[in-house]
Amino acid sequence: MTEFGYTLSCEEHGPRPLIEWAQRAEEAGFEFAVASDHYHPWTDRQGNAPFVWSLLGGVAVTTRRLRVGTGVTCPIIRQHPALVAQASATVAAMMPGRFFLGVGTGERLNEHITGEHWPSAPVRREMLAEAVEIIRELWDGGLVDYHGAYFTVEDARIYTRPEPLPPLYVAAAGIEAADLAGRIGDGLISTAPKRELVRAFDAGGDGPRPHYAQIHVCYADDEAQARKTARERWPNAALSGELGSQLALPRQYMQATKTVSEDDVAAVVVCGPDPERHLATIKAYEDAGFDHIWFHQIGDDQESFFRFYEEQVLPRARHSETRTRGAA
Repeated sequence: MTEFGYTLSCEEHGPRPLIEWAQRAEEAGFEFAVASDHYHPWTDRQGNAPFVWSLLGGVAVTTRRLRVGTGVTCPIIRQHPALVAQASATVAAMMPGRFFLGVGTGERLNEHITGEHWPSAPVRREMLAEAVEIIRELWDGGLVDYHGAYFTVEDARIYTRPEPLPPLYVAAAGIEAADLAGRIGDGLISTAPKRELVRAFDAGGDGPRPHYAQIHVCYADDEAQARKTARERWPNAALSGELGSQLALPRQYMQATKTVSEDDVAAVVVCGPDPERHLATIKAYEDAGFDHIWFHQIGDDQESFFRFYEEQVLPRARHSETRTRGAA
């Protein structure tokens, strides 16, 4: 049965409201939440980028059932994998059995700040594979001495270890990344309903593993207002191809999206109050093979989104999905 989650949108909101909304997501019946791990927002208009590990500490002690993960952490430049291993182990120890680490190859927007060279996508995938190896070795609890092609760890040991260890999910937008995710990950993370990504991931390992995907939505009582909000706050949704991982500053994303229209954004963001449109998008992701779907409500009005989803979307999505599985 599909599980549904909520986005803790660190690009748009500060830590205190995000912690409150994690509690609200739990009350509304969402099974999990996913926090973005950014140093910068995509655009200056979004206006926030709290340190995700501090945020997750707050979420850990104010929720009881909600599973929480990063979506996603880049452990290859700005954050050394040894530090990611320690930070994630600590958060997992604070919420036993409720944390997952999502990792990916990142964007220049967040990783260039240390002055390191921004590698090509194939090199970043190699770095990610090495980083995941380091994280898993450190999670095992022994003394780690690692000298790889990209990273060095000297005589490091994590003493605060969670029980159980958290799963590690890997993000993929293309076939090469999905193939890597299938070989090194406990689950897949993506943002598009592409069956080929699920198949490439599944081919890389044995047994069932979860497939996570994010859907961008903008609920408002009036569709015109929802479209306006989505365009103002999340125009980067309409950027395609490699551009989204190559720009270095929020102002450059503002420049790149100057010609993006409301129609462009509405083509990739579910806008407005019609539950049928939200349900149809969910079904498209389920049909592609995703069994864990989380929603990003764009804008400040999170409470209306929660009421809409707990009353009109989640009950019907769960009923429809259960009925479909039963018929199969």
